[in-house]
Order: sequence, then structure tokens, then C-alpha cells
Amino acid sequence: MAKKYKKKKRKKKSLFKLILPPLLVLGSIFGLMYIVSFISGVTGDGLTMSFSNVRGELSPQVLQYEEEVTRYAEEEGIEEHVDLILALMMQESGGRGHDPMQASESLCGSVGCIEDPEKSIEQGVSYFAQTLERADGDVKLALQSYNFGGGFIDYVNNNGGEYTQELAIDFSAKKYEELKHTGKYSCVREEATQYNACYGDIYYVDAVLGYYDSV
Repeated sequence: MAKKYKKKKRKKKSLFKLILPPLLVLGSIFGLMYIVSFISGVTGDGLTMSFSNVRGELSPQVLQYEEEVTRYAEEEGIEEHVDLILALMMQESGGRGHDPMQASESLCGSVGCIEDPEKSIEQGVSYFAQTLERADGDVKLALQSYNFGGGFIDYVNNNGGEYTQELAIDFSAKKYEELKHTGKYSCVREEATQYNACYGDIYYVDAVLGYYDSV
């Protein structure tokens, strides 16, 4: 009985030796595929991330307006920026409310004058197209100007002509110092308090590109 037991045990051990190498090879292949896939997803073509990865983070409320955004972007001749405008809307409102593009101020100078989502999209896309043209196609400058207003483009043009984070901070701090007596402005981000830059959102560009980064 003892001999039979030992013989059976040797057979199991031999079978394990036969199976183990292929399993290790398959495991290595799948591991390598995962690493390559992960690196591709993070870096893409030199980008931080691809829109296919980010698109899932856009809310259903934003995505429901894709057709309208596309239509008005085509009318303005900026159809290549549809995805960017959807990311902008996500940052502005998440697609919620009657003014999902938060475009009232650009239309009538005050908050709340737009009460129809389609009108908001029409105005928001039009305003972004205007800022993009004034910014000579500099997408980051156009995005920050959507938040700060057109005065930021003039400020940048007088200080090197190219968007930088430092210029966004400086402009915000100057405008806040000028307007803080109105009581209408406060820092939307804690990080901005160290610069006393409480006019608008100094990290608006990064926030929008957090939903879409391909510029």
C-alpha cells in the first residue's frame, strides 16, 4: 500500500510540473498586456488622458445636450471643439438647471437672465467662439476668459501674449482688490486665498481639462 501511495504522489507532482510553466507564461503575457494597456490609457499620444477615458465622467445631464452643442458649434464654425464645450458645461453646471452653460452674464451682464437650456447653449457656444477668436485660437486663454471675461485676454496680450497660470492668478488678484468692496466675490477655492486671488476661478482651465485634456 505504501508503494502505491508514493507512486500516485509522484504522478501528481509530475503533472503539476507540466502545468506550471504554461501557467507562468500565460500569467506573464496577461500581466504585460495589462501594463501596456495602462500606460497607453495614461499617456496616449503624449496626453495626460484621452477623451474616451474622461467621457465617462461627464454627467448624463451634460451628455443629453450633445446634439444641441454640436449644432450650435457647427453654426459658429468650431465643431472640432464640441467635446471641449461639453467639458466646459460639466465644469459650469454639470448640465443642471435652466442655464447649463452659465451664460447669462455674457448675454445680459447679470446672473439668471437665461431660463431656457437651449438658449443657454446657444449663447454659451457663441461666447466661447468669440473668446476663442479673440484669443487667436489659444484654447487655454479662451477657457479662462470664459470664466474671467474678455478683459483677461487684453491683460494677457499686454503681458506676453500667452496664457499662463501666473497671469491668471495676477489678474484675479488685481480684479479682486478692485472689486472686493462690492461684497460679491469670495474665493471659490481654498488654494486661491494664499494669493488673495478671489475673482473667478484661477484653476478654471485645469478644472475643465480635467474632463477633457487634449490641448
